[in-house]
Amino acid sequence: MWKIYDELIESVPRNLVVSDCCVGLHWTLVKSKTTGVAMTPTEGSGSVSMAGGIVGMGVRELAGYIKSWDNFEAAVALAAINSAVNTEEQVKRMTGRSVSEHQQTNAFTYYGNRLSGKKVAVIGRFPDLDQLNKICELSVLERWPGRGDFPDPACEYLLPQQDYVFITGTTLINKTLPRLLQLTGKSKVILVGPSTPLTPRLFAHGISTLAGSVITDAGVWDFIRQGGGGMAIFQHGCSMVKISSSEVKNV
Repeated sequence: MWKIYDELIESVPRNLVVSDCCVGLHWTLVKSKTTGVAMTPTEGSGSVSMAGGIVGMGVRELAGYIKSWDNFEAAVALAAINSAVNTEEQVKRMTGRSVSEHQQTNAFTYYGNRLSGKKVAVIGRFPDLDQLNKICELSVLERWPGRGDFPDPACEYLLPQQDYVFITGTTLINKTLPRLLQLTGKSKVILVGPSTPLTPRLFAHGISTLAGSVITDAGVWDFIRQGGGGMAIFQHGCSMVKISSSEVKNV
């Protein structure tokens, strides 16, 4: 079950050092090669045990905390991993296109008509999912389910039946991703959200598309430090990137 985590840690160069870190209300940032982002957890200890010693730490050492059962430690670790792999250079190597050439629409809009008439599951309550209800048979699974949502244990019953499964990248933080991938069978799996690492290693685990992000403007730091959150991050230096396994160049 730890294989996907070990591979993410191994994707981080040994010589990188953390130069900055911020755990915001909604997003967590770590800076090394670039700025990496991960969603700040809503449950857990509420503090980071490494606080005060993160800046100057080796990024690979910090990345090792992705295996921590403390969600706040794991979120900082995921942001550290993304600071090493979610770079403009990585996107160019994987796709042959620059970040600016990637369509700035969310993954659900991007897939659009391909979802029409299909069974679609979404792990995590994303904004604007109501539009999907009009074109597909939609199941939303959520740890804290709202009206019409399924509780997350329903994944054992629902996921094997789906044509498409969209999984939030934060499942790497709470350690549910490996089991979710086991359940998806022949579904097309899209790992979604700014927390998603942009590494081709994930394609070997049954993921079809990485719908993540690259930080392209340092202004995102002021936004997060001043309490910014939600999808407004995409108006403050965070760019959407979607990479399918079929388009990946030799990396």
